[in-house]
Amino acid sequence: MNMLVVQKYGGTSVGSAERIKAVAQRIAQTASDRSVVVVVSAMGKTTDGLVKLANEISPNPCRREMDMLLSTGEQVTIALMSMALQELGVPAISLTGAQVGIVTEAEHSRARILHIQTERIEEHLQLGEVVVVAGFQGISQSRHQEITTLGRGGSDTSAVALAAALQAERCEIYTDVPGILTTDPRIVPEAQLMPEITCDEMLELASLGAKVLHPRAVEIARNYGMPLVVLSSWSDEPGTRVVSAIPKRRALQDLELTKPVDAVEYDTNQAAISMLHLPDSPGVAAKLFSGIAVQNIDVDLIIQSIHESKTNDIAFTVGKDTLKQAAAVADAILPTLGKNSDPSLGEPEVKTEERPIAKVSLVGAGMIGRPRVAAKMFETLAVAGVNIVMISTSEVKVSCVVDAEDCEKAVNSLCQAFEVDVADISSSDTSRSVTTDSEEVPPPVRAVALDIKQARLAVRHIPDRPGMAAQIFGLLAQQNISVDMIIQSQRCHSMDGVLTRDIAFTVSQPEGETAYQTLVNAAVEFGWGEVVLENGIAKVSVVGSGMIAHPGVAAQMFEALATSQVNILMIATSEIKISCVVEEKDGVKALQAIHKAFGLSGNDVIKVPA
Repeated sequence: MNMLVVQKYGGTSVGSAERIKAVAQRIAQTASDRSVVVVVSAMGKTTDGLVKLANEISPNPCRREMDMLLSTGEQVTIALMSMALQELGVPAISLTGAQVGIVTEAEHSRARILHIQTERIEEHLQLGEVVVVAGFQGISQSRHQEITTLGRGGSDTSAVALAAALQAERCEIYTDVPGILTTDPRIVPEAQLMPEITCDEMLELASLGAKVLHPRAVEIARNYGMPLVVLSSWSDEPGTRVVSAIPKRRALQDLELTKPVDAVEYDTNQAAISMLHLPDSPGVAAKLFSGIAVQNIDVDLIIQSIHESKTNDIAFTVGKDTLKQAAAVADAILPTLGKNSDPSLGEPEVKTEERPIAKVSLVGAGMIGRPRVAAKMFETLAVAGVNIVMISTSEVKVSCVVDAEDCEKAVNSLCQAFEVDVADISSSDTSRSVTTDSEEVPPPVRAVALDIKQARLAVRHIPDRPGMAAQIFGLLAQQNISVDMIIQSQRCHSMDGVLTRDIAFTVSQPEGETAYQTLVNAAVEFGWGEVVLENGIAKVSVVGSGMIAHPGVAAQMFEALATSQVNILMIATSEIKISCVVEEKDGVKALQAIHKAFGLSGNDVIKVPA
């Protein structure tokens, strides 16, 4: 058999008969010297139309029947695409997900792929046919072999899974933009094309709402070392290569049910500084981290919790050897931040964590879309009697700051619970990013993303003892609600002699009300305070593996927001991402300001097809 390429075409690429004919020409060209498997989405807005039809019949349609309905969209496209190829003299056959042998969990509307029975595809490829596959769908492993769908972005997932199962040369994802761009060209038309990006960077971007690639597809590519290329179906530009480190060999059984966690990391070279009762106004974070950047101090976690009575707290961690220097900078900057207008709000103050601390983290691309992972981490620490001092999360990492004396106990418990190994990163090389094919050092920030479809919840006055975070996120996991940013405040309150903290987190807007009701119903039973829901927020993030060991990145981001008079409501960081929650009305302005500040704009204007 020739070298094999898997190509995937999204809904806009096949949105009309003319577009299907144009794509067929492109496929025919590839098929002249290679075997080709093509995965297609439903035409244009077909899926949206089917959902609308269902809602006209039933306000709460059965998920099984929705899968039956929505799977028809791709079946239209595969038949038309096969006809178009045959008209060009290219032998082609269309196959549904079931006919191809994409076997999934028996979980309607969000099934994960278990394995792919490739025999039928291979037979057709041996006959020299292009196999056109319906993306987004499969068939359950259960006795009744139900039609299932894979959820949003499922055609990307189908394509990369097929490429891995067939051991293809590469997987090409065709879309309506020329590749992976530094930001959304609809917001910044001068966004630049990135010739190359790492899987880890792409995972963060994909999870932040950059719709070019779905995170589940990137996760499979990363796990199986499948070369991915993102290209435009409207042009012949070279696109963007998504590269990953060479992974360990994995079985193709339980393809999408791999362990959600790759490793437990710990770092004992950590010290924490908190700045409490700060004025809630633009520029506060910019002043603080600009001063720290000038001193060339590496900051690890940065956490700004929800504002309270018009004040904010910012906590951050640094290496033990730079604690005194960082605290001195914070003390020097404090008088320049101004006082609170209301004396009852307290005076701004700097507090260093007296007890030795350690950071313990779960790392793994498989956490995305699996709400149980964070909950299980917090439950495991609670059972081990480990109290959590700070929490900060990203899409592929959950980090908890704990007392140093609890570090070994925490790490051992987590390794056992998640059946993974441990990695001590206290003294490891700071340039832990995946190296790309290019010899150039990547810039500290590769891309900026905006997510305006998030809601923020806060749970006030949670008793400061082991098990509290486990209760909250365990309840949400039972509702299958995926949580994005999680921040546990540094400030403690005393309520009736009990020390308490606040926890804030973000979820997708459609899940906000369910999360709110779930926690309100439990608040009295568990002794929490008020639960607050806010929908009018946006999350803006910078991503780049080159930001490791670049102390000035956070300061530059915060300065760009301050200059644009954008107030920061929450901050959370990981090694290769910094996220800020701002008011929804400031979201686009924030993204444009940050993109400009990091010099990511080019001279060419990217035009996105209507």
